[in-house]
Amino acid sequence: QVQLVESGGGLVQAGGSLRLSCAASGRTFSIYNMGWYRQTPGKEREFVAAISWSGDRTHYADSVKGRFTISRDNAKNTVYLQMNSLKPEDTAVYYCAAPRLPYGTTWVYDYWGQGTQVTVSS
Repeated sequence: QVQLVESGGGLVQAGGSLRLSCAASGRTFSIYNMGWYRQTPGKEREFVAAISWSGDRTHYADSVKGRFTISRDNAKNTVYLQMNSLKPEDTAVYYCAAPRLPYGTTWVYDYWGQGTQVTVSS
């Protein structure tokens, strides 16, 4: 059974930084793309960033490009989201996500973590 557990959220002032972590278990981590999404109350979940299974390709939402960096450590079965220059509009619950199919077959996500709250004060 695939499990994704996020951590690292919290309260930070605008301009500050946070690093989110997502620990994966239940299958071979290194052969799957991984992604981060976020959601605020009353809005749909939105894409933030993604990284290929090999780590050589990354994708970002325009709203976070240049400020956020996604990375992975396959030895630790963990994907990270380094968030710098945070803005109040980055406030959301952040979710880690993984697809069902391996080796970059799809960027559609089937497994989700429970989320971690990020609050950026102005």
